[in-house]
Amino acid sequence: MNQTRRTFDASFKLQVVQMIRNQGIGVSQVCRDMNLGETAVRRWVAQFDADQLGQNGIGKPVTAEQQRIRQLEGENRQLRMDNDLLKKASAFFARELR
Repeated sequence: MNQTRRTFDASFKLQVVQMIRNQGIGVSQVCRDMNLGETAVRRWVAQFDADQLGQNGIGKPVTAEQQRIRQLEGENRQLRMDNDLLKKASAFFARELR
């Protein structure tokens, strides 16, 4: 029995988390009503909580803002590494010219 893995977009995940957080519906009830895996939903809630506290958490961020922040942090990290490499290369070539 091969089951295909379902994927959910960030807006759906956020909607489920908001049902749990804002409406006070339990995780188990939401999972039964929407035919979702409890482990996945608990992970979404944990990720949302981490996002709200400004932490990385586990998995993909739930909110669009946190997704964008994570993307920009990755780009920033890559640019810093590129900058360090260029500094080392220019220092190397400056020594070669002497």
